[in-house]
Amino acid sequence: MKIFKGQDLIAFTTKFPSDLECQEYLAEQKWDHGFTCRKCGHGASQVRKNHARTCNKCSHTESPTANTLFHKVKFGIRKAFFICFEMSTSTKSFSARYMAKRYSITEKTARMFMHKVREAMKSSEQHPMQGTVHVDEFVIGGKENGKIGRSYHTKKKKIVCALELTEDLKVKRMYSMRIKDYSSKELRQIFDRHISPNAKVTADEWRGYDPIAEDYSLTQIKSENGMNFKALHTMIHQVKSWVRTTFSWVSKKHVDRYLSEFNYRLNRSQTKETIFHNLISRMIRSEKIYQTQILCT
Repeated sequence: MKIFKGQDLIAFTTKFPSDLECQEYLAEQKWDHGFTCRKCGHGASQVRKNHARTCNKCSHTESPTANTLFHKVKFGIRKAFFICFEMSTSTKSFSARYMAKRYSITEKTARMFMHKVREAMKSSEQHPMQGTVHVDEFVIGGKENGKIGRSYHTKKKKIVCALELTEDLKVKRMYSMRIKDYSSKELRQIFDRHISPNAKVTADEWRGYDPIAEDYSLTQIKSENGMNFKALHTMIHQVKSWVRTTFSWVSKKHVDRYLSEFNYRLNRSQTKETIFHNLISRMIRSEKIYQTQILCT
C-alpha cells in the first residue's frame, strides 16, 4: 500500500478525487492482515466494486467504513477525508462552523464528526513520558475577578498538564486532561496515565503533589510566576489562546477531546509527513461510536 505523505492540498486532492479512492484507501488499511468475517469468522471473501468484502461462506458484506469511526458517514467519505486532513495537518485547527460552511454540511454534523476524529486523536497511554517532565495546572476560561491562584469554587475548567522536555529543554511531548479539583487523587491521574515512574518530574510547591512524590521521582520548587517553568507556561498560553480564538468556548463534557486534538498535533509536529495516514489508521482501528455516546460522555 502506498500511503499518503505530506501536507500539500493539491497532492491530497489528486490522490483522493472521489469517494471510491477513499474507500480503497480505507479497505487496504482495514484488511491489511487479511479479511475475517464478523458474523461467521471465515477468512475468504470477494472484493466488490466499492471495495467492500463479501464473505464466501455466509455472504455477509462489510464496507470499508463499517464498525470504524467512519461508520455511517452520511455526507460522503471524501468530505470526511478532507476534514481529517485539515484537522491533522493544520497548526491552529478550525471550528465546526467553519467546517460546515467549507463542506456544505450542517454545523451539528460537522461537530459530531469532528468529535469522532478527536476520539481517534486520544493517547494510547502506551508510551509514558521519560527523562525531564514538568507538571502544572491551569484553567480554561480566563481569570475570575477577585480570585488569585487556585480556587476550588471556580466555574472554569481545571486542567493538569505534563510536558516532556529534550536534553536542551525544548518541547518534546505534552499531555493534558481535565480534573475535578486540585487534590492529589485528581492530579495523580496524569502521572499514572502518561508519566513513567523513572522520569524526573518537577512541579511547583502545591501540597497536592506531596503524596505523589512517594511513587514518582518528583521535585517541587517555587514557580516564581512561571519563570521556573518557561516552556510549560508557553504551551499553557498556546492552549488557552487556541481555545479562545478557534472555539471561543468549550464545555466540560468535551474539553478532554479538544485537549487531545491539541496534544496530538503537537506531539507529531516532527512527523507531519505521515500524520494524516496515522490519523486514518487510528480511525480505522477504533470501534464505531454513535452520536448519543458523544453527547453522553
